[in-house]
Amino acid sequence: MNRFYPHASYSAARSQRFVALFLLMSLIVAMFGAKAANAATDNSGLSLNAKSAILMDAETGQILYQNNADTALPPASMTKMMTEYLVFKAVQDGKLSWDQTVTVQENASLQIGSRVFLAEGDKHTVEDLYKAMAVGSANDATVQLAETVAGSEEAFAKLMNETAKQLGMTTAHFINSTGLDRADMPEKYRPTSIDGETVMSAKDAAILAYHILKDYPEFLNYSKIQSFKFRPTDKAPVVNWDWMLESNKNVTNFKKFAYDGVDGLKTGHTSNAGNCFTGTALRNGTRLIAVVMGVPGDSNDGKRFLETAKLFDYGFSNFEKKTLVDAKATVPGYETLKVKKGAHKKVAVVTASDLTVLLPKGKTVNPTVAEVKPLSDPLVAPIKQGDKVGTVTYTYKDPATQADKTVTLDLIASEDDKKAGWFKLLLRSIGEFFSGLFKGIVNLF
Repeated sequence: MNRFYPHASYSAARSQRFVALFLLMSLIVAMFGAKAANAATDNSGLSLNAKSAILMDAETGQILYQNNADTALPPASMTKMMTEYLVFKAVQDGKLSWDQTVTVQENASLQIGSRVFLAEGDKHTVEDLYKAMAVGSANDATVQLAETVAGSEEAFAKLMNETAKQLGMTTAHFINSTGLDRADMPEKYRPTSIDGETVMSAKDAAILAYHILKDYPEFLNYSKIQSFKFRPTDKAPVVNWDWMLESNKNVTNFKKFAYDGVDGLKTGHTSNAGNCFTGTALRNGTRLIAVVMGVPGDSNDGKRFLETAKLFDYGFSNFEKKTLVDAKATVPGYETLKVKKGAHKKVAVVTASDLTVLLPKGKTVNPTVAEVKPLSDPLVAPIKQGDKVGTVTYTYKDPATQADKTVTLDLIASEDDKKAGWFKLLLRSIGEFFSGLFKGIVNLF
C-alpha cells in the first residue's frame, strides 16, 4: 500500500533548494574571487584582453608591467625571434655571410602557412631568406636558414633550447625554428629527440627581444621594412605583418594601428596560440619592449596591436628616466682601492657608467651600496686611467613593482698609477718590515 508523507516531501524539496542556493553562492564567490585575483596582478587600469603581457625597458631589462607573464604559452611565429637571433650570431661569427647563396632543401619546400613558396633546388642568398623571415614570417625561408646553420631543423631546435638557457629564458621550449605546431610540420621532419610543443612565456619573449636589440641592433634594419619583392618577377611584394610600424601611418589599411616609434619586432598567430606580438618602440631616447600573447580574434583584425598600444601608452605616459648614480662618480667610503708595486699605495676609482632607470613620474629612490669588489685585493700596478679595477653593486626598491633590484656597475681608475722603481719598492718593504716589527713588540706588552 502506497503512502504519502507530505512533510518528508517538503523537507526534501527544501534540501534541494538549499543545495541549489549554496551552489549559486559558491559560483558567485568564485567569480568575484577570480576578478579579485586578476585585479591583484593588474592594478594599472590597462585591462588588457590577452592571456599574458609584459612591458620592459629595452635599455636595462627593467619590468614596468606584467600580467601572467611567467606562464608558458604557444608563441606561434614569435618563435622566429630565436631563429633570427641565431642566424645573426652565425653571420657575426663568420659561419655564414649575408651574400652567401643557399640551395633550398626538401624540408623548406614542404612548409605550410606563411611562406614565399620556395621550391627544392631554388637558390637564394642568406639575406633574402632573412628578409622573408623577418618581414613576411615565411616558414619555408626560416626552415632553410635553420638547416643552413645547424645541418637539420631538429639540430637547430636543440641549439635554440641551449641558447634560451644561456640568455636566462626559464620557460622556453622549442621543437622547431618556426613556431608551427608539431602536427603542422612535414611528418618526415618532425623531431624525434625533442618532446612536446613549442612554448614560451611573455617574459621569455621580452628577454629574447632584449638580447636581439642589445647584441644585434642592426636587426631593426630588417624588422622595419614595410614590404619588399622576394623575387623581381613576383607580382605582389611581401608585406610586413607588423602593422604597428611607424612608417605605416600613411598606409590606408594600417594607419589606425601605426604607432610612433615602432620599428619591430615579431608577430605570431596559430589557432592554438591565438594572436601574439612582441613589439618595440623608441621615443625621446627611451626604448620599450611590449609583449602580448593569446589575444582573441582573427589574425586580420589587428586587435593584438591595439592591446600593445595600451602597453606602450602606459609606459611612455607614466614613466621617466632618472639617473640614480652618475658616471665617473665616487663611491662613498670606497673612493680609493689598495695597490701594490705602484708609485702610490692607493688609486682613485669612479663608476664607469651611470645607473639610470625608469621610474613612475614623480617618484625617486636612493640606491644603497651593497658591495664593492676589486678585481684583486690589492690591485697590481701598473694601472692606467680608465682601466677596469672592480665593480660596485647597488640595491634599491623599485617603486613600480616594490621588488628589490640589484645593479652592478664597473669601477675604473680615475688616474694612472705607474709601477714603482726597484729602489722605492725596497725602501717601502724595509719600512713595512720595521713597522710590522714595532707593532709586534708593542703587542707583547
